[in-house]
Amino acid sequence: MDSPFAMFAQCISHIISLITPGNASKLSSTYPAFKSVVDSDSVWEKFLLSDYKTIISISSFSTSSLVTSLSKKKLYFHLCYNPILINNNTMSFALDHESGKKFYMVGARGLSITWGSSPQHWKWLSLPESRFPEVAELKLVWCFEIMARIETKMLSSKTNYATYLVFKFVETREGFETRPIEFDVYFEGNDTHKMHSALLDPPANMPQLSLNRRDGCMEIGMGEFFNENGDDGAVICRVCESEPTPKCGIIIEGIELRPKNGR
Repeated sequence: MDSPFAMFAQCISHIISLITPGNASKLSSTYPAFKSVVDSDSVWEKFLLSDYKTIISISSFSTSSLVTSLSKKKLYFHLCYNPILINNNTMSFALDHESGKKFYMVGARGLSITWGSSPQHWKWLSLPESRFPEVAELKLVWCFEIMARIETKMLSSKTNYATYLVFKFVETREGFETRPIEFDVYFEGNDTHKMHSALLDPPANMPQLSLNRRDGCMEIGMGEFFNENGDDGAVICRVCESEPTPKCGIIIEGIELRPKNGR
């Protein structure tokens, strides 16, 4: 028979597992008496996704001893702040630290880029600050189009996702300050979606819609969608232009899908 303390700990553990990971972490700091229970593997195993072992097993992270040496809480936060590469290093995976929901970025090699295989138009290079082995630098195109396709079953269900183009400019660039780029996010096969447009590199007298990121890149919102049960097939994130004009000087890191406000 379990002792009264063991039964109390099990009860507390169950209650804590029903709140968000972010709140559980705060509870551990606020109430030291609960720390051993709040930080236990049994609690944080429930915060980790049911398929986290499968995701780790297809990444380079799977060979690391950290998988077995870290406590479940430390593993959780490692996955929050250290995206791991999957799908032959063409995608990255991470967790939202507050909610535990899934982040993904489709790297440049995982995108469909018009003329991406032509050395005349795009150059593939390695940057030390990039999470991916390769990024794509635009040399010159008249037709600028990039697309990501991701299965909704990979994403967290009952979740609002926001999508972002992640990029940076080289010193010499052209075409992004005068012609808006169009963004489109929709479920594959859905013809009711609406596009919106924005300048990626607006003049100083116009609003800057792109934001600087901690990783040294910039990002601009492409659109949002709600992933109900993960059974909608695939979501398409598309970047294009309505009027072809010469463009050069942008480096594409990828397209990121992340839970909006942890929900």
